[in-house]
Amino acid sequence: MNFDRKDYSNDVLLHLYQGLLKPRLIEEKMLILLRQGKVSKWFSGIGQEAISVGSTLALNPDEYILPLHRNLGVFTGRNVPLDRLFAQWQGKTTGYTKGRDRSFHFGTNEHHIVGMISHLGPQLAVAGGIALADLLDEQPRVTVTYSGDGGASEGDFHEALNVAAVWQLPVIFIIENNGYGLSTPSKEQFRFNYFIDKGPAYGMEAVQVDGNNVLEVYDTVKRLAEDLRQNPRPVLLEALTFRMRGHEEASGTKYVPQELFEEWAQKDPVENYEKWLLAEGILDEEARMRFRETIKREIEEGLRVADATPMPTANVEQEMADMYQPFEADASLQLTTNDQQPTTDKRYVDAISDALRQSMERYPELVLMGQDIADYGGVFKVTEGFVAQFGKGRVRNTPLCESAIVGAGLGLSIRRKKAMVEMQFADFVTCGFNQIVNNLAKSHYRWGQNADVVVRMPTGAGSAAGPFHSQSNEAWFTHTPGLKVVYPSNPHDAKGLLNAAIEDPNPVIYFEHKMLYRSISGPVPDAYYTTPIGQAALAREGSELSIITYGAGVHWATSLANELNLDCDILDLRTLLPWDEEAVRATVLKTGRIILFHEDTLTGGIGGEIAAWIAEHCFEHLDGPVQRVASLDTAIPFSPPLEKAFLPQQRLRERVEKLLAY
Repeated sequence: MNFDRKDYSNDVLLHLYQGLLKPRLIEEKMLILLRQGKVSKWFSGIGQEAISVGSTLALNPDEYILPLHRNLGVFTGRNVPLDRLFAQWQGKTTGYTKGRDRSFHFGTNEHHIVGMISHLGPQLAVAGGIALADLLDEQPRVTVTYSGDGGASEGDFHEALNVAAVWQLPVIFIIENNGYGLSTPSKEQFRFNYFIDKGPAYGMEAVQVDGNNVLEVYDTVKRLAEDLRQNPRPVLLEALTFRMRGHEEASGTKYVPQELFEEWAQKDPVENYEKWLLAEGILDEEARMRFRETIKREIEEGLRVADATPMPTANVEQEMADMYQPFEADASLQLTTNDQQPTTDKRYVDAISDALRQSMERYPELVLMGQDIADYGGVFKVTEGFVAQFGKGRVRNTPLCESAIVGAGLGLSIRRKKAMVEMQFADFVTCGFNQIVNNLAKSHYRWGQNADVVVRMPTGAGSAAGPFHSQSNEAWFTHTPGLKVVYPSNPHDAKGLLNAAIEDPNPVIYFEHKMLYRSISGPVPDAYYTTPIGQAALAREGSELSIITYGAGVHWATSLANELNLDCDILDLRTLLPWDEEAVRATVLKTGRIILFHEDTLTGGIGGEIAAWIAEHCFEHLDGPVQRVASLDTAIPFSPPLEKAFLPQQRLRERVEKLLAY
């Protein structure tokens, strides 16, 4: 193996040596502890240390790195305290996830590291969001993220690289090509020869390095980073290497030909670099032993502290609280019934647009992203005229890549920005589902990083748009702790709840019914205000019956109540996660007859959850069985007569009459 020292001093060369040696010695210790049952699982990076060590030490300390399973050298290179690192692996409270996640599934903003989730690909888009924040702030920084050759088969890889290329984001995408995705060899993963073949297709530079040569990795990343800070753009860096142990220790290595181990053993990144340093007189035997003993003492001390730390004691209240970043809304921005504010009659769609505009003015760190939202103004024209006022930096057209854009929102949050992501139709959120439920929703619980992201969801049926532009999919998200879910029914709440969602530092899924956009209007305060998340409101008051609903259901229920002259409460939930238990309790105690009514399909809908809660907590106050009225348990049909039969309005009348007669 050839090492070209170029103009690097002996101090730099020895610093790289220490950087290589530390993760290797930690790994050797961890493999012993694994056999002793003191560590539950281990993903070995032996043979690949030069990539993470060389790239980490080539960056500035305030530049973010997004590592994977086999990048221990990132954490040691950033001087993460070993006692906390070991505590993390042992599931102790002093670990970075308080025992809630394992191995390298964590981040630390103190050390500018964002850890992985098991799905491998999503962190690539998060890196893009971090780089976008730096670009918008005109900060000359670069972000580095890693992918294995197997993980590069995921769609997130394509989406992240494509967005980074289109937006010219200063990201170095390092692909650790070790020839295997767990047991699957490269020939069964892809048909090209090398990943550098992909770069030109994305419109980005592609570079290949010997991933076992720490000096080559260091020099290449250092050179690229210096260039990217001045000339922002993404680069694909392929590092050729080999994994000397199993994907994780339990999987073994029997599927790998023995001759490959013999070949790559001769290319060991630690041994070869050490031999070169000794041969060049940069390192002597005394210093070699001193480095090793110093690191071993540090490891033993870190283990002593971690071992002495007790396992966590479960505290249910704390577990629940940590799903969200603590936040108390600014009460001075919330209107009361006594407030006399100048108002303008606005349509539902105009109220949403008004909220976005005023939030953009209020929060200079807010960035809007979505398909066609810039010059075109979005398919529903919600952001029409925004580019002229706020510029294309903050009002960003995106490629068709929902996952990458939601992930970029988390990246923006890491750099303390806010993001609004518009789904062109709520149906399309399926393509970004993983980012929402596994990254946005769990990030604060796992390592204390909030996701300050609002996902706007144009939803609902009524326009004969068929199965893929009409779904009501709010229940998917009400089942996901860590998210907040709101669904306004009128222009006043549409503005107030969207402002509140953007103000809130937690991820909020904001549903807006397409058929309400231009069909309803009402007085909306001209000034900025918020409507409290988590509070329901009575849309109609009565004493004989309660209809608990939200969104378009409020209008359908009101229409029927007017037609039948019903003496009923209509409770508009407004927020579906968390929903207002006290308001539900109050209307149950008041009328004793309850109908849960929503456009979403019946099975698994939020109505079933609330019905169960009423049965548990308010059973003795019921004068009849709790009723649920919802859409059919089918996909949404296209033809208007079929869509009408699918929707629940006609069945509401039957249930009202039945319950009143009970």
